[in-house]
Amino acid sequence: MATILTTSNGHAPEMTPTEPSSPQPLRAQKSGDIRSSPKYKHTFAVHSERRTSCLSSDSLKSPSYAGFRNLMGLVLVVSNLRLMMENFKKYGVLVTLSGSSIPRGDWTWFGILYLLTPCFLFIAYAIEALAAQYAKSKIAERKRSEGDGDKDGHKETVGQGKRHLFSTWRVIALCHGFNASLMLAIATVVVYFYIHNPGLAAFAQLHAVIVWLKVCSYAFTNRDLRHAYVNADSAESALPSLYKSCPYPNNITLKNLSYFWWAPTLIYQPVYPRTDRIRWDFVARRAIEFIILSVVIFVACAQYAVPLLQNSLNDFSQLHLVNLLERILKLSTISLVCWLAGFFAIFQSFLNLLAEVMYFGDREFYSDWWNCCDLRSYWTSWNKPVTHFMKRHIYAPMVGRGVPPPLAQLITFIFSGLLHELLVGVPTHNILGVAFFGMLGQIPLVWLTDPLSKIKSHNGRTAGNLIFWLTFCFFGQPVAAVMYFFAWQAKFGQDNRPEWPLQGTGKG
Repeated sequence: MATILTTSNGHAPEMTPTEPSSPQPLRAQKSGDIRSSPKYKHTFAVHSERRTSCLSSDSLKSPSYAGFRNLMGLVLVVSNLRLMMENFKKYGVLVTLSGSSIPRGDWTWFGILYLLTPCFLFIAYAIEALAAQYAKSKIAERKRSEGDGDKDGHKETVGQGKRHLFSTWRVIALCHGFNASLMLAIATVVVYFYIHNPGLAAFAQLHAVIVWLKVCSYAFTNRDLRHAYVNADSAESALPSLYKSCPYPNNITLKNLSYFWWAPTLIYQPVYPRTDRIRWDFVARRAIEFIILSVVIFVACAQYAVPLLQNSLNDFSQLHLVNLLERILKLSTISLVCWLAGFFAIFQSFLNLLAEVMYFGDREFYSDWWNCCDLRSYWTSWNKPVTHFMKRHIYAPMVGRGVPPPLAQLITFIFSGLLHELLVGVPTHNILGVAFFGMLGQIPLVWLTDPLSKIKSHNGRTAGNLIFWLTFCFFGQPVAAVMYFFAWQAKFGQDNRPEWPLQGTGKG
């Protein structure tokens, strides 16, 4: 059926009967083609072209979901605030600002460990300083032999020198390995046996693991730089051009190491991208964000999460699966709020604050992991400092030495699982293996969601994103929290049980 558009003079435009209908949306040539004259106000063409609903998958332009994002944020805040008010009516104020509940011995051992841990980073510097001096002496010997003009003697000297160098590199590697292992072992023993408060213990263990990763990166990177230095003719071109402003061994200085110590990265480089100045207003905003979010997490855990965990103990011990599932789902909302707040506080507020103060230019501490439709993308985007360490020092070297990528990926997840168990099991004084096997359980999920990320339709990507949120946030974290809390209470519950009722209604 022909569509008749009224022109400005009231007459219908001429149309060619044999003109085929165009598959493209019908668009008016002029504004007068769809609007009627002032005399006929009820006749202008409202439906003048083919259009889709903005939420349909075939929509040409995706709408913004900022309103839904704001609504979901309000729902999370309001729902958890209501539950916190309910706990307030039952138990009163459970938040305390004093540290009287933490034994004095915990504070003492925490202070000793916090001051002792960075010392091992400077021991790594001393090892590298000796290695650099030895490498420079060997380079000087090579130049002297070249200047003598004895080619046969020079070749023999070079061959002997290289064999001696590589045997020396093994000694240096053993020194670095012993230094790093001793540091992590001391921290783990002190946290497990002498720091009983789980919050303080978790902070001490996290600090030790961060410094340990920095020690490892410092040793691995300088090993390659030292190798390139003694084989300058063949290896110099393989180094990044960024490093030319501070070539090895000029980077082996206390100033260079101290910058790496405080830089918001786990990857050692002689040179980093730098900013020109410190924006103190930016620093102030990030500091305020970090303080506010830390208070929010502390209040939410003390006023709501801890009572909920306490009141889940009976269901867990008696294996009331339906009640336990209800508790886990109830815990998932507050754990999600605390996790998102913690993510923003650390990766957006604190690391940006530290980067600004340190003139650190690369601020990509994360990418849009919340849009990930497969678990592989999530693990490579939500925590970029750890991702860079795993890829640079664990995964890539294994693949470069001929290890098949799937096996290298499995070993990387095993290593990450051990670190997670150190960060969760040691501070809670219960090595359950839940964090470790939780990381290994990510591998099947990676294989399951990889095909979904390759599906071009919107439904496949949505399914992958929902699998990520359900497995990680609504079941993974709450289940792990319940299991470690139950183990903690079974071991220390009689001495640390709060004064709210555990029997009766069983509601929290």
